[in-house]
Amino acid sequence: MTVERFDVCIIGAGAAGLMTAASAVKRQKRVVLLEHTRTIGAKILISGGGRCNFTNLDVRTDRFLSENPHFAKSALARYTQHDFIALVKKHGVPFYEKTLGQLFCEGVGAARKIVDLLIDEATGASIRTGVTIGEIAHRDAGFAILTDQAAITCDSLVIATGGLSIPKLGATDFAYRIATQFGVPIVPPRPALTPLTFSGEDLAWMSPLSGVSADAVTQCGKAAFREGLLFTHRGLSGPSILQISSYRRAKDPITVNFAPDDAMPARLTAHKRERPKQKLPAALASVLPERLAFALSEKLTDPQRLAAPLGDWKDKDLTDIGARLNAWTLQPAGDEGYAKAEVTAGGVDTRALSSKTMQATSVPGLYFVGEAVDVTGWLGGYNFQWAWSSGWVAGQAA
Repeated sequence: MTVERFDVCIIGAGAAGLMTAASAVKRQKRVVLLEHTRTIGAKILISGGGRCNFTNLDVRTDRFLSENPHFAKSALARYTQHDFIALVKKHGVPFYEKTLGQLFCEGVGAARKIVDLLIDEATGASIRTGVTIGEIAHRDAGFAILTDQAAITCDSLVIATGGLSIPKLGATDFAYRIATQFGVPIVPPRPALTPLTFSGEDLAWMSPLSGVSADAVTQCGKAAFREGLLFTHRGLSGPSILQISSYRRAKDPITVNFAPDDAMPARLTAHKRERPKQKLPAALASVLPERLAFALSEKLTDPQRLAAPLGDWKDKDLTDIGARLNAWTLQPAGDEGYAKAEVTAGGVDTRALSSKTMQATSVPGLYFVGEAVDVTGWLGGYNFQWAWSSGWVAGQAA
């Protein structure tokens, strides 16, 4: 079998792998990029409905989760969202701000332009798809990688194969297996940015509301997000739910404020005085989507009470109902798992990596970047920015 020699071998042609290649070739490194599927940048292509939410205007390190919350600071400071925005502008890719600083490419299918610009920036690298990786060995001052196409030797090996999210795109545990092989510890991975599922009585009232959305504040512990909430046939989704799923651990309840702009106890008692003949569902419909208002009314009281005009209600009862609408505690049964998770939390333990280079401190020449690492961003372009930043710093060192 042919033996090929490179300075840098990158495994995984997603966002982080492509950025690593682009960064390394600028340093005149001989680079090979290996991808086991036939598609380059698969997650980029489906992101944002094909428009790719490629970064966020307001990237802050406190919007990334990790067992070492300070780890991401160095990479994010050395290659910022403004650097990637400049790259997008350089390639003439039109984009727009959607909400909350989220930047998207303009036009359906425009995510392809992000992949194309990364490939262009990595000109000089040998990019190969459909490659099956066999044995990887650490020899002398470098690595030997056996593939079904060639045997490759290199000084530096960069693992950019991501996590376990969206297996239909080819996600595997490859990064974790390589880390384990070389004695690099792993923070147990888990699905993140994923819908939550419910069972029993909760699912019984949620499921008929499938498709209904509402503005809400969703909270778990100290973390809280105000964004859209969406009912599904299995429970809850939407940005506020996806965000809180990254913070939630098994058996943790969540709290939902269905009326974040209103103090509902005061609103309902005032409503009683202004419109004493109106019934509870109609009163709630002045704040909530109609279907949701009726469903919550049925959960909050019995059918006989539901038919009574507000004038017949005691203020205390309306106050109690209002308080629950502002802080409705729910117990998820679980989540949709990796199949629907946008990213994987956990991964290669950052305590075993250099924050400046992404190199494993105990294995010279071995690097881990992107989603494979225990750094998980909020919804809204943060995880792509982590891919760009971690890939760029690795490419500057490998």
